[in-house]
Amino acid sequence: MDQYSTKPLLVQKVLGCLIGGAVGDAMGAPPEGKNPEEIRTRYGWITDFVEPWDGPSPLGKGDGRYTDDSHMVQILSRIYLDVNDHLDVYRFAKEIVPPIADRTRYVPERGRDMLLLDRLFYPEKWLYIRLRLANVDPRIGGLGNMVNCGAAMYAAPVGIVNACDPQAAYREAIEIFSAHQHSFGLEAAGVMAACVAEAFRPGASVDSIVDVALSLAQEGTRAAIAAVVDCARTQNDWRAAIEPLRAAIQPYDGAAEDFHDRGNGSNDWNPSRMHSIEEVPIALGFLVTTGGDFEESVFGGANYGRDCDSIASMAGAIAGALHGVTAIRDQWIDQVQQANRVDFAALAEPLADLAASLHQRRMAHLRELEEGFAALRQQPAS
Repeated sequence: MDQYSTKPLLVQKVLGCLIGGAVGDAMGAPPEGKNPEEIRTRYGWITDFVEPWDGPSPLGKGDGRYTDDSHMVQILSRIYLDVNDHLDVYRFAKEIVPPIADRTRYVPERGRDMLLLDRLFYPEKWLYIRLRLANVDPRIGGLGNMVNCGAAMYAAPVGIVNACDPQAAYREAIEIFSAHQHSFGLEAAGVMAACVAEAFRPGASVDSIVDVALSLAQEGTRAAIAAVVDCARTQNDWRAAIEPLRAAIQPYDGAAEDFHDRGNGSNDWNPSRMHSIEEVPIALGFLVTTGGDFEESVFGGANYGRDCDSIASMAGAIAGALHGVTAIRDQWIDQVQQANRVDFAALAEPLADLAASLHQRRMAHLRELEEGFAALRQQPAS
C-alpha cells in the first residue's frame, strides 16, 4: 500500500475502483453459476482467491485470474483515454468493436493471446453482431439483446470520468450502453455508473451511494434496490445475509431460479418494466450489510453464487472507489496483476488525469454559459 499512499486521492480512488473490481471478479470467478450450498461444499467460505472449480490448473477461472468483466472495464477505460473526452453512443459504437473483435489480448483463463470476442458471453458478442455485422443505428443497438448485466459489469469507467457527478454518469451510461443493452439491463448500467461516481465524492458514504441509486433508478430496478437495501439493513453479517438477500431480489429477478436452466420459453432475459438484474441490487445489499467494508462486501458477492463474479466485481469497484486502493490487501493487488499480466497504475493514472481534465473543461463551459446568460439578463439600452 505504501507505493500508493502518497498518490493524489483521485488516483487512489481510480486505482481502488479498477483493482477492487478486478479482485472481486477474480475471487467470484471460480464458483460462478453455482448455488451457495455447492460453493460451501467445494470451498467452505471464500475469503481469498481459490483454485479452479475442477481442481488445480494453470488455466480456467481461479488463482486470481479474472473474467470478461475486467477485460471490458479495461477496454472501455482505454477507449476514454484514446478519445480524450466523454462518449456519445456513436463514438462508443465506433470504438468498442475493434478491441474485442480485431485485436488479440492476453486472456488468463485460456493462458494465451486471443480475440476477446471468442471469450465473451452471447449478450456481449451482440456488440459485434449488431454494430458491425448488422450495422444498426447504435441508438437502438441494444434492442433485442438478452437483458442481463453485460453492460453494468463494465460501467465503472463511466463513473470514473464523471467522478463526483452521479447524475452525469447515469446520463452518459444510458446514452452509450443503449448500443449494447435495453430495458432493465440498460437501467442497471446507468445506476452502476452513478454509484461509482458518487463513491468518488469526498464525504460519500454507503448511505449516500444508496440514496443516489434510489433517486436515479427507474421502475423495477428501483423497486429491487429498495427491497434489497431494506433487507440488508436488517443484517450485519455477509454470511447470514446471503439467503435473505436472494429472497428479497427474487420477485424482481429476470433470470431463472435454476441458474443452469435458463431460457427454454421462460421469462428469462426478456425486457420488462417490473424486473431488475440481480447483480447491482445485490452488490449494494452487501455494501449495506457490511457498512461498506471492501473485503466483506467482496466476500459476500463471491459466496452468493449465481453470477457471483459480477456481483463481487461491482461491490469491489464501488467499495474501492469509496475507500481508495489502500483498502485492498497488497497480496491481492500483486496476485491479480501477476495472474492477468496487467499494470493497473499504468491505466489508472492517465484515467485520473482525464477525469480531472474533463471536470476542468466542464467548469470552463459553465463559466461561458454564465457569461452568456449574464449578457441576456442585461436591460437593453434605452
